[in-house]
Amino acid sequence: MLSRLRGWDDTIVALATPPGSSAIGVIRMSGALSFAIIDRLFPSKRISELASHTAAVGFLKENNTPLDEVVVTVFRSPRSYTGEDMIEISCHGSPYVLEEVIRALIRQGARPAKPGEFTQRAFLNGKLDLAQAESVADIIASNTEASLKTAIQNMRGGFSQTLKVLREKILEFSSLIELELDFSQEDVEFADREKFVVLLNDAVMVTSSLLESFRLGNVIKNGVKVSIVGKPNAGKSTLLNALLNENRAIVSDIPGTTRDTIEEVINIGGVLFRLIDTAGLREQPTNHIEILGIQRSRIKIQEADVVILLFDVMDEHIEESRTNLGQNTQSKQILTVINKIDLVGEKIAKQRFSNSKDVIFISAKQKQNIENLRSKLLESVIQDGAKSPDVIITNMRHFDILQKVLDSLNLIKTGISNKVPVDLVASDIRECLHYLGEITGEISTEDQLDYIFSKFCIGK
Repeated sequence: MLSRLRGWDDTIVALATPPGSSAIGVIRMSGALSFAIIDRLFPSKRISELASHTAAVGFLKENNTPLDEVVVTVFRSPRSYTGEDMIEISCHGSPYVLEEVIRALIRQGARPAKPGEFTQRAFLNGKLDLAQAESVADIIASNTEASLKTAIQNMRGGFSQTLKVLREKILEFSSLIELELDFSQEDVEFADREKFVVLLNDAVMVTSSLLESFRLGNVIKNGVKVSIVGKPNAGKSTLLNALLNENRAIVSDIPGTTRDTIEEVINIGGVLFRLIDTAGLREQPTNHIEILGIQRSRIKIQEADVVILLFDVMDEHIEESRTNLGQNTQSKQILTVINKIDLVGEKIAKQRFSNSKDVIFISAKQKQNIENLRSKLLESVIQDGAKSPDVIITNMRHFDILQKVLDSLNLIKTGISNKVPVDLVASDIRECLHYLGEITGEISTEDQLDYIFSKFCIGK
């Protein structure tokens, strides 16, 4: 398969650092011609004669014209990121200089790398499996400690190792089932069905646990959308400012000040929360602009993962409003928050709403109990955080395939329980193994790989 991939034998080059002016820019080149190409542009020393993981300083020149003074680092196959002969050139970070160096390398025989092509070659050369390779992109995209920690754990093979153990156990029984097919006329059983059912039950537990971890993984990777919803002048904008600890939204005593949604991001406990301050909801809007604002608010409520229902402590119809506002949010996490308790005091506020369950009392203006609200937000999306699994999946592709694995496992269990013919059981086992192989890349197509790696940045 490897030799048939388009451009597999090419030597590729790309900028590995972000574009724009900087102190240093790094250009990466990988492929069989890497050393020959750099030798033609680096007269100071023959790079092809240097040992792996060593560096040389000198001028890059093309036709005796200096391009830049650089540091060239050598990585020999297979001790490189891609598994191929590879060069990294540290240049001065001028966009013009970097572009001229890349053009010179292309003129000498390299071609521009496609997005993710360096990591794709690492996968094809056995340096990473497909799940680990996808975790590289997650590391680059990580923006919190939690997302980085999860991505590194998966890149180091935590997820892959779990799947490997699962696949090997199923393969062991699969070989015995396949052997029974060879002796189908003899009516013999080589695979102990009772032991196989025990294994299948364990496999279902492992797969189900991984699937359940996706909820937490998705939160860690993509953040949580939180809509702040309530009547006009309930203090939604003040609450947004208090949570952010800055004056982001305009605050006024005039109801209906917020006519459009305002979105900001806050990091709570390593999780990103995308806070959305919405226009106040009331049954009779006063003008066309307010109507549009309310329409957008309802859209944001539907898109949210968590909804904060915010009420003024002086509102005499909180329970009724709570019911009405919560009608379209049954499938979401809802936090009911009573604001402006500084007007009556926290003790009196709690007495007034003693019959209301799961209510959080705050004063957004005085920033009273805001830390408690932050904690409740985190708890709403990370339930039983202390019991979270060691391996957490964050990739939708993995989630979809694991769902197919679980379906296959249950199908095998049903087949054995109903004593279906061995050839049908064998077919279901092959299907399960196929899906497991799709995750790690043991079973893949060129188009599938191109799609996966096309989402990477160029140079990685």
